[in-house]
Amino acid sequence: MSKLIRLADVVDDKIRKEKELEFYEKELRKLHQKMAVLRQEIDVTNIIIDLVKHEKVRDFKKE
Repeated sequence: MSKLIRLADVVDDKIRKEKELEFYEKELRKLHQKMAVLRQEIDVTNIIIDLVKHEKVRDFKKE
């Protein structure tokens, strides 16, 4: 028995997939923003670590 493909089903499937793609694109944008923030935080942390390692931080207790 052959299966009939209805155009309405194909169109509905296409619309569903487009909505799903839109959802994942939105989530991906959110993730990219979070990644950018985390990279900045890591950069700041690395700068602080570098300053401390090379004693470029003033020790106010000694002054």
